Amino acid sequence: MNDRKEFNRRQTLPRIKRALFASTLGGVLALTSGCSAVDKPNSFTFIPDFPPDFKYELKAIYLPAAGETCRVPGKPDFWVSFNKPTMEYVSTAEIELYKTVSDCPLALNKVEIKIIGVIGRDEKREYLGYDYASFAVRPELLERQMGSIDDDGTERFFGECQWLFRTIGPKRYITKILTCKKMDPQGNVGRSRPFAAYTLAQLPGKTVKLRIKLAADEQPYMGDTWVKVPGGWKRCMGKGFEDQHAFCYGNHNDFSTFRMVDERICTIYPSCTDSKDDAP
Repeated sequence: MNDRKEFNRRQTLPRIKRALFASTLGGVLALTSGCSAVDKPNSFTFIPDFPPDFKYELKAIYLPAAGETCRVPGKPDFWVSFNKPTMEYVSTAEIELYKTVSDCPLALNKVEIKIIGVIGRDEKREYLGYDYASFAVRPELLERQMGSIDDDGTERFFGECQWLFRTIGPKRYITKILTCKKMDPQGNVGRSRPFAAYTLAQLPGKTVKLRIKLAADEQPYMGDTWVKVPGGWKRCMGKGFEDQHAFCYGNHNDFSTFRMVDERICTIYPSCTDSKDDAP
């Protein structure tokens, strides 16, 4: 009888040990899985690669996450802004992919980038021109629509910006309009603004870099208002300084002076090597 009890005890112990081991292993795996989920990044980094004297503002736009029917009270979407004039400027932006606002789970839907260049400065202020780039973020995309993340964890998309110049006001001050177009890695410029698209699963812990090239030459904003000459462009006079459009209409002999932001009076843009006293 004692031999049978000893036999049963020996048979039971291995089963208990196996059960304890399985339970412990399951707990470890659960903890590991839980840590992995917690440690997964909920953000990515945006880095501008811009010409000198350029800067940016950025707006991250969120919508209710897939399958959610809630809304942020009073808003069709929710924004997070970077580098507004009242904010401290940051050279790179850390952008969250998911947020919860008013108990509503949100997912990033789009990022709008305001590309800002300096037209000129005087003692009082900077004069700025700007255009926009953007990228979409979706739960799913077709493969041909998706930007590709490099092995170093960086996705790059490209654009070219160009200054278009014109005159405004009765004294014909020079102002400029910035226009930006998408560009492929080979340098071919398209017609639309710089744009890319990614999935939510692509971006955690990654970097998105917008590289902007500045076109070498400025161009007139409006056709038939300036004439190309050695050193730059001359402004057609039109009917006089009160004529705001002042089209050339074939008259390439009568030109006007114009003023730079710093009040220099010039006859050729952009070189402006001469300064005239016959101010308009």
